[in-house]
Amino acid sequence: MSRPPSQPRGRASGSAVLAVLLAAVVSAGLWHVTQGTSGVGFWSLLRYLFGAHETVGGVPIGDLVTGSRLPRMFAGIAVGVALGVAGALLQSVTRNALAAPDTLAVTAGAYFALCVVAAIGIGVPLWASGAVAFGGGLVAAGLVLALAGSAAGIGSTRLILAGSAVALALDAATALLLILFKESTTGLFAWGSGSLAQLNLDAAERAAPVIAVVLVAALLLARRLDVLGLGDDAAASLGVPIRATRALAVLGAVLLTSISVTLAGPIAFIGLAAPVAVRLAANRIGVLGRHAFLIPACGLVGALLVLLADAVLRAVLGAQAAASIPTGIPTSLLGAIVIVVLALRLRDAGAAREAPQAHVAVRSRSRFLAVISVSTVLLAAAILTGLLAGSLWLRTGDLAQWLQGTAPNLIARALDDRAPRVAAAVVAGAALALAGTIVQGTVRNPLAEPGILGITAGAGLGAVIIVTSGAAGGRPALIAAAVGTGLATFALIALLAWRGGLLPDRFLLIGIGCGYALSDISTFLLLRADPWDTPRILTWLSGTTYGRTFADVLPVAVVLLVATPAVLAMRRRLDLLAIDEDTPRIFGVPRERSRLILLTIAAVAGAVSVVPIGVVSFVGLVAPHMARALVGARHGRIVPVAMVLGALLVSVADTLGRTLIAPSQIPAGLMMALVGAPYFVWLLRRSTPGTRG
Repeated sequence: MSRPPSQPRGRASGSAVLAVLLAAVVSAGLWHVTQGTSGVGFWSLLRYLFGAHETVGGVPIGDLVTGSRLPRMFAGIAVGVALGVAGALLQSVTRNALAAPDTLAVTAGAYFALCVVAAIGIGVPLWASGAVAFGGGLVAAGLVLALAGSAAGIGSTRLILAGSAVALALDAATALLLILFKESTTGLFAWGSGSLAQLNLDAAERAAPVIAVVLVAALLLARRLDVLGLGDDAAASLGVPIRATRALAVLGAVLLTSISVTLAGPIAFIGLAAPVAVRLAANRIGVLGRHAFLIPACGLVGALLVLLADAVLRAVLGAQAAASIPTGIPTSLLGAIVIVVLALRLRDAGAAREAPQAHVAVRSRSRFLAVISVSTVLLAAAILTGLLAGSLWLRTGDLAQWLQGTAPNLIARALDDRAPRVAAAVVAGAALALAGTIVQGTVRNPLAEPGILGITAGAGLGAVIIVTSGAAGGRPALIAAAVGTGLATFALIALLAWRGGLLPDRFLLIGIGCGYALSDISTFLLLRADPWDTPRILTWLSGTTYGRTFADVLPVAVVLLVATPAVLAMRRRLDLLAIDEDTPRIFGVPRERSRLILLTIAAVAGAVSVVPIGVVSFVGLVAPHMARALVGARHGRIVPVAMVLGALLVSVADTLGRTLIAPSQIPAGLMMALVGAPYFVWLLRRSTPGTRG
């Protein structure tokens, strides 16, 4: 007898919650409208509403409101609703609280597709831009979900690793387009962080019907999504078409994300933060656990977060100063905080560590000697090619003359420029490979590397601070700042992850969150700096050896000379840590202390590698795996082989970047990302349960 009355009460409480959220969005929108660069405030707008005809700088207040402020506010609401609903759909079908348009690379795919269109100079209307963004986002989402594998896989850390890897690759390709097509992509760097600036109401008016249709479709799926939350088996037994429901939800989420990206650029992490906030509230307000109320609540919370982020940014910095800062910067910081908070609540499941490395065959000593010999010869050949190749191709005789100091002026200048660059690529590659080998072994995650863990992002932030602030001290100050912030990032990650022990999955996710946050701060500083410096700094952050000297190489060489013997001395501890949590204890190895020492060495190596080459991803992932496949699972052999292979990979990437489109250059970091991302994709697919490798 008590069941029937509970339904109306549940609907009433759910409707009340939605009404409160709607009122909050309206209030935030009204506050948002009162802010702007024209100086028109609350009282001026109030007088305008009551019929007063005032002007500011000769422009009627009515024109300012309808031409600038209302379009920005409605764009914020549309984007927030779209991303909030998209995030809710993705989290529901994956049953993963970290799933979102950003962590599943949907946003990166949509943005990349639009940048491709802009780079090749095709002018398209808004509806066509939406179709382009939809195609890019759909391909990216499909790839990520395919990599995650089974239903168990999409609910694990593996899903976020796949999304992060695909997003890194797409971001690298996008950065390459921004560098190579500067004229046709002018302004896309700032827009790429999300901007609510609008010319008029047309874009929001066109987006609104599409968002409304998808929202209605999502509400029609609400009951299916409720049942799907019980698990695939339960849903199938109750007659829910699981694949069709997932496909429709993902299509709706991608369409909403593409509309958002087309309207305001990739505003990050609203699709993560809004659903997480609503689901946490559902612990106290039970009706929000039903998708009929959860989906619209996520949309309203998304709109509220976007409006507040934009309004608070203007209130803190002032409207004029905030005009150059995209709204996506504060929202991305918010999303990074959400990832860290969720990671702190995580119990280490080890889902991402169904390791390819666990199936590595035992290799003989003679094989190790053969591999290290061949790798060293290949590295020597790569170094020689790097010295000879470029816009001016040289011969070995020219190199001999340069070494003797008798080379002609043109040849001497070319080699004086190339030699430090080749040396920088070699030492940076070796340092990144050493760091990656340590990280993969100590956290027992074959898909981890310094770039994903945020260490290199921290080091990059330190360098950006020095460059953008105009601080005195030159290269020594840059080196100190890069290493200092890299180590500080590691210390922060370790401190946050250390709760009942340094759990590998928690460490990994906190690193991803911190990496996102630090990258956003770097973007913030770049956008506030001299705009003429932005392409140069963006190139440096993409990983380049341009303009390097032997003074940049020296600190990395010193770190390698100290760190390599230290790691080799701890090779047996590293072997034991890479097995499981219990084996080190059985053999009397101080597990946590050893892990902390090794990760500190990795942090130093990863941080100092930024000095000669900037921020480079995937080397610390690819090189250790290649070494492990070639020489087995013993770290006494993996470490030297991985370092040689890392040096080889970066040397080849740097040489290709300098020669493929000479005299223009492709940063080595982008070349590495474009090569390393497919390898990561293959590796992740290979490590999926039930997939043969």
